[in-house]
This record gives sequence, C-alpha cells and structure tokens, in this order.
Amino acid sequence: MTQYKHIRCTINGREVDRMIDVRASLTDLLRNDFRLTSVKKGCEVGECGACNVIIDGRCYNSCIYLAIWADGKQIRTLESLLGPNGELSDIQQAFVDEAAVQCGFCTPGFIMTAVEILESGVPYTDDQLRKLLSGHLCRCTGYENILRAVKKTMYRRLGMEMP
Repeated sequence: MTQYKHIRCTINGREVDRMIDVRASLTDLLRNDFRLTSVKKGCEVGECGACNVIIDGRCYNSCIYLAIWADGKQIRTLESLLGPNGELSDIQQAFVDEAAVQCGFCTPGFIMTAVEILESGVPYTDDQLRKLLSGHLCRCTGYENILRAVKKTMYRRLGMEMP
C-alpha cells in the first residue's frame, strides 16, 4: 500500500502545500508536480549533478533527496534566477558569454552549484573551484569554459580584477 505524507515548503519563493508519495524524489516532485524542468533527471544516483537545486542555501542532488525531506525547507531551482522580465542572472549570462553551454543538459545543475559558490562571497582559487564543481558531468564543453564563467562572475561580484 502506497503511503502519502503532507508537506509544506517554499519553492522559488512560493509557498506550497502538497500531499506526496513518500517514495518520491525531490526531482520527481519538482518536475512532475511543479513543471520545473530545469531540474534534469540524469543518473538518478547522485553522480552527475544535473538535478542540483539549492535547499536552505546549500546545493543538493535532488534525485537522491526524498521529497518528504523538503518539508519546511526553502528550495531554489534555476527558474528562480530569472529577472522579472525573463532576463538572465549574471551567472547565466556568463555561461552564454563564455560558451559554457552546448547541449545544455548539465547547465542548470552547474549553475545552481555556481550560485552556492558565488553566494558564499569567498574568492576561491582555480583548484578550489574545480573541486567545488567536480560533482558534475558534462559531455560537451570540456569544463574549462564552465570554470571560466564561474570564475569571471566570482571576480566581478567580489569587485576584483581577473588575474
């Protein structure tokens, strides 16, 4: 017999109230119930990072995060980054400017991890950024353009010159 549980959480600034299957992943909840398709179903075992979302300020693989654990949490997906008229955030624009997007499947997850990095306000080194971004798989861009997009946005936000 399937069990259901009632949860309340905030998704992209909107309070939601939902009865959910206790077996459902957060990926399934976000995609199926709220049509937030930036959250990609990649590996479904927490290895590729395509499903990354920010929960209470920290990035998580939503494919291995049960939806019931979202009760009382603040969840942000890529959709939360767009401006009121659909304008891209600075990190999204950097991905475009640096050609860090090809097929785009991994991009939302990378960008959400970048948001966590950027919001920390820490001036990370290249090696530190590589490690922080290492939970993602990309088959198209080769990672250097992605690293450059994150690094340039980090330096710009910190008001520092690129080395």
